[in-house]
Amino acid sequence: MLPAKNRLTKDREFNSIFKEGRSFYSGSLGLKYLKNNLGFNRFGILVGVKVSKLAVKRNLYKRRLRAIINQENRHLKQGFDLVIITKSEIKNSSYSNLIEHLNNLFKKSGLK
Repeated sequence: MLPAKNRLTKDREFNSIFKEGRSFYSGSLGLKYLKNNLGFNRFGILVGVKVSKLAVKRNLYKRRLRAIINQENRHLKQGFDLVIITKSEIKNSSYSNLIEHLNNLFKKSGLK
């Protein structure tokens, strides 16, 4: 679980990231980010019904992504709001592939 200070929770925060943020895609994941001037990163994870109609599966993908984020956050530049977007191809991705795709996104965006 991410600490409360590292979570994006409000719709207006997500909306501002989608309107003004930069985006990158790698494999089954996408990343949108925007500078937040807080000194620490905040994360949001979007797993839509198109990925899976079963909430159990969507929650599984979110848990996996949160675990990776917990490990990688200390290696990232701080002071950004990040939204991780999943595509339906995530169903075919293993945990190690998710790590690889997320690290590729962080490198492409210049956050790592």
